[in-house]
Amino acid sequence: MYRLKHLISLLLLSTLSLHADTQENMATAGDVLVLLLPTATYAKTLYEGDGTGAVQFTESLATTMAVTFTLKYSIDAERPNGENSRSFPSGHTSSAFSSATFLQLRYGWEYGVPAYAVATFVAWSRVYSDHHYTRDVIAGAAIGAVSSYIFTDAYTKGVNIKPIANNGIYGLRLSTTFSSY
Repeated sequence: MYRLKHLISLLLLSTLSLHADTQENMATAGDVLVLLLPTATYAKTLYEGDGTGAVQFTESLATTMAVTFTLKYSIDAERPNGENSRSFPSGHTSSAFSSATFLQLRYGWEYGVPAYAVATFVAWSRVYSDHHYTRDVIAGAAIGAVSSYIFTDAYTKGVNIKPIANNGIYGLRLSTTFSSY
């Protein structure tokens, strides 16, 4: 556990050291990190033996990407660099924030802080490299975060209490995890 959160921080720092003075290098750094963050997230669920978490992350990431690409192909928003008209919202950012929010909600702030640092860097790299406007990355971050809030429960080996609100019914959901070992 300790190593994974530090690995995420190390990945961010090492990527930043790769001649971070050009737009192309920053875009590449963001491209690398947007792949590594969901990979590290899945690795965490495997390390924990957390099959439920893996399913929740899959649901969250799939929903994030479905919403993101539906909007990308529905809204005609040209990129700042003129490459195409699929600027809104940022897919890199939505994926990164879906991962970061999942890690924070499922495993706590000790994983969330470095993951949010990586996700924020990914978002910044998209604006810095002229692939997106600020509005695009803000929308992407919101889509990813909200999706994870919808699907993610805290990882507990004891009792979990979560507020619920559904169809006019409000209350608390009490659950527990039983282990065979």
